[in-house]
Amino acid sequence: MKITSTVTLLLTAMVVLAGCDRDPMSEKGFSLPEGNPMAGRETFLYMQCNQCHTIDSETLPLVPGYEPFVELGGQVTRVKTYGELVTSIINPSHKLADGYPEDLVAEDGKSKMYVYNGYMTVQELIDLVAFLQPHYEVVVPAFQYRVYP
Repeated sequence: MKITSTVTLLLTAMVVLAGCDRDPMSEKGFSLPEGNPMAGRETFLYMQCNQCHTIDSETLPLVPGYEPFVELGGQVTRVKTYGELVTSIINPSHKLADGYPEDLVAEDGKSKMYVYNGYMTVQELIDLVAFLQPHYEVVVPAFQYRVYP
């Protein structure tokens, strides 16, 4: 009985200590300050994101010679997190846009989206995410259940 208790205590301690190890790539603790959505809209236009992107429920001017083909915002079945939006902007090849022909959004497996990291300020990034996030509406996915006799 005493050996079983000791082994259980040691295993519990190992599990607890293993959970304390921090992953250097963890997003925990990552938080940027609150952004200004109106300034984010200006950043969206200034960086000419509207060359390729439209935004649900937002009227944006067209860029001459370009036809936007990727819609942002609208109804989604899960929350678009702050981190996902930041990642999509600063590392567009991390995940390619779903529902579009790959040759339209990627070349050699990399996103065709321009990488603005050397040109966009951190404040512009914060404001852009503050502008984009409210355009997503989370809805319950529609399921059709089979009725068995």
